[in-house]
This record gives sequence, C-alpha cells and structure tokens, in this order.
Amino acid sequence: MDSEILINVTREETRVALLEGGQVVEFYVERKQDASLVGNIYKARVLKILPGMQSAFVDIGLEKAAFLYITDIHADIEEYAPLIEERDDSLELVARKGKTDITIEDLIQEGQEILVQVSKDPIGSKGARLTSYVTLPGRYLVLMPNVEHIGISRRISNEAERIRLKTIVGDIKPKGYGLIIRTASEGSAEEDIKKDLEFLLLLWETIMKKKDKVSAPSLLYSDLDLVFRSVRDLMSPDVKRLVIDSEEEYEKLKDFVKTNFEKLLDKIELYEGTDLIFDAYGIEVDLSRALGRKVWLKSGGYIVLDQTEAMTVIDVNTGKFVGKEELEDTIFKTNLEAVKEVAYQIRLRNLGGIIIVDFIDMEKPENRERVFNAFVDAMKKDRAKNTISHISEIGLIQMTRKRVRESLGRTLCEPCPYCEGKGFVKSPKTLCYEIFRKIKKIARSGGGKIVVTAHPSVAELLSDEERAGLEMIEQLYNVKVTVRENRNLHQENYEVSVL
Repeated sequence: MDSEILINVTREETRVALLEGGQVVEFYVERKQDASLVGNIYKARVLKILPGMQSAFVDIGLEKAAFLYITDIHADIEEYAPLIEERDDSLELVARKGKTDITIEDLIQEGQEILVQVSKDPIGSKGARLTSYVTLPGRYLVLMPNVEHIGISRRISNEAERIRLKTIVGDIKPKGYGLIIRTASEGSAEEDIKKDLEFLLLLWETIMKKKDKVSAPSLLYSDLDLVFRSVRDLMSPDVKRLVIDSEEEYEKLKDFVKTNFEKLLDKIELYEGTDLIFDAYGIEVDLSRALGRKVWLKSGGYIVLDQTEAMTVIDVNTGKFVGKEELEDTIFKTNLEAVKEVAYQIRLRNLGGIIIVDFIDMEKPENRERVFNAFVDAMKKDRAKNTISHISEIGLIQMTRKRVRESLGRTLCEPCPYCEGKGFVKSPKTLCYEIFRKIKKIARSGGGKIVVTAHPSVAELLSDEERAGLEMIEQLYNVKVTVRENRNLHQENYEVSVL
C-alpha cells in the first residue's frame, strides 16, 4: 500500500502524519518547549540507589531525576535497541553471562558518573527512563557500541534479501560493535550501507571525545528533530513522497537528504496549496476523531476507549447494528469489523503499556479464532513492538505495546479541571443527601440558623424537589436552614455554616 508523509511546521510546533491509502495511521507532534528526550545521550551522575526497587535516581541535568533500572544496566541483548521498534523476533538472542543474584549496588554506586541514554520520555509523574546501553540509529543501520551482534528488521520478509543484507553487514561490521539492519535497508546498495556505518562510527567517536571533556551532568548528544527523524525513521520503501509546508524547513530538509540520503531527494516536495496542509488532506478531522472516547463503525456498531494510568481498555459493542441473520453472526461480523478499527486506533493514538480489548462474547470457538487471527494480522503493520495473548472464552484479548512516548490523547489534552480526570461528577441528588447529613451533624451540636451555599443545580434541587427533606430536618432539630446559590462553586463543592 502506497504511503506518504505530511509535515506541518509552525513557530510553536511541528506535526507529522503518516498516511497509508490516504488515511492517517501514525501521528507525531513536537512542541518547541517540550521536545522529546528519547535518544539523547548524557554523562550523568547517580544520585540515589534504591535497593528495594533495584533501581537508581540519576541526574541528567533536568528538574526531575531520571530512573535507571537494574535490567537496563545488566541485561541480555533483548534489552538492547529500546528506540528501535523493528526487530527480528525470531533471532536467537544470546543472554549475557553473569551471576543471577547480582544487585544494583554491585553495578553502580551513588555519586558515580555514567553514560546513559533516554529510552522513554517522562510520562505523567514519572521521570525519564534511562538505559546504559547506547544505540545510535542511522537511516539503514543502528549502531550498538560494545556489543557483538547482528540483527535484522522483522519487516524485511524476503529471505534472499535478508541473507544479502546480513552478508553485507557481516563483512563491514567492526569488532566490538553490534548492528541492527533497519527496514529502510531493503533493496539498498552496499555503498549506501557503508556510508551509514561510517557516519555512525564518526558520531560515536565524537560523543566519546566530548564525554572526556565535560563533567556530569552534561548532554553529549541530542537526537534529530522531528522533521529530520521523519526522513530517517518513516521513509520506508512504501513511502512515495514527503510533503512539507514550510519553505525554510523544506530547504533544510533538502540539504540534509542530499548529504545523507541522496536517493530520497526526489521524494521531498514543498506544499504550495492555498488551504492549510492538514485541512487539504482531511487530517484535522481524523485527529479530532482520535481524541474521542467513542468511535462508530460503518455497520452501526462502535468501540469505546478508556485510558487509565495502568492500562487501556477497549470495549466493542453492536450499537445500532442488528444484523439480518442469527445473533452469533451479528456479533461475529461486528467483532470482525471492530478488529481493523481497534488496530488502527491503537497505532493512531499511540496507546502503550497493557491493553485489554473486550470483544463481544462469541459462542463458537472457530469464530473466536478467526477474530484473534484477524487482530494479529491487523497489528502486523504496527512498527511498535507488541505482544498479543490468545483470545479468551469470553472474548478478551490481552496485549502489551511498547510505550516510548506519551499517547496522542495525553500529548494534546489535559485532565478535565472540572471532574479532575474522573470523567464524571457526583449528581445533584447525591450532593443534596450529603448536605442533609452534614446539616444533621451540625444541628446535633446546637446550631440555630444554618446556611447552605451550593452550586445552582444543587441549590435549586434543595429548594424545590428536596425541600420537604429540609423542612423535616428543621422541625426535627429545631433549626432554620437557608439555601444560597453560588455560580462560582464547582458542582461538587458546597459550604454548610452556622450563623
């Protein structure tokens, strides 16, 4: 399927959309004030060892300390390439030998200066996650210093091409370095791959020289900005063109591509339309849809997405779809249609961590199997590493997806200041009964005149439908209750005071 990349650049932010068949499947945004730290390399200092968690707080020069787990210091090759979302899962990975009872105190000490790379941006209240295993991604290769290993992207499926690329890389790989062959290498000439390796080796040498000259904490290397990363990481052989709407960035991008990836030069275009680029391609509509909780399916069914701190739950419902045959067929068709939309929304929203998909319960095992296989197939297009467990008897699929950056919703939105992110507030009736209990408590202490100040929706209910309840309290406790409304109060807030 032909793909294209659209880039919208403004003074405040850069937005990148990857389209497949004219539909947005991946979206990235980078704001000047909070650009991603992923890929940055630091000379850092260990602040505090946490033996109980086998981890450490590390100072990389930011306001919030970063986090380093023992598995990111003493790990096997599977822990490598945290930035690379395209690895060959069938590779035989050789575990690094070592004592199984080794602790973090055996590896690092407080005050020690270490070389680290950011593998995950700060997410929510968590600081950046670090790894001591550095990876430098190029266009065709990823360089892994101090590792003897050759890996290849699982997205390169042609066996003859895999053998050709492994042979080329095996011949040029210097001793003491590991290399991962990226998807973009498919069909590339040996000379292009060699140039990429030479550039990465020179970059690593520059980083190491800088490391010896500075004290911790210091930034040694910053990854490319989003515009340049789009060429390096997203320009697969399927991408037919990249269109950018900033003439200044277009010229910079052409110089960058001409120097590093000359064969891609013909694919870079400047957008010259009169409409805004994302409006012209209908992308703003897709983005608005990607921020909604409910997504309708063409049949009339729908999916609901709820994201929490620990996991994301996606629920499939038949909605308005009633079908023309028996119930099992209606359910099966809804689930099958939902599979594509769920996979699409996971990619577009960049949902990570634990994901539970609750398909409608199917009685026939063969239908459950077909839905599961369809979902696995739909997720193959995803560049992020994911693991999918088999569908359960009640239609649940559990999966994990690698989370490097915040999801789209948490990048573009913030918790509702009214409900504080709960998604709901107490009803006026519930609040009325809370107020009744508060009045009784005060009245027992001998209050003569009580004033209730509440949000208009609550005050109106107290003065109308629930007035009989107030009058009963007044008679029972011999008090006088006055209700006042205050439009500035949150619906859940109220004051009960004694005059």
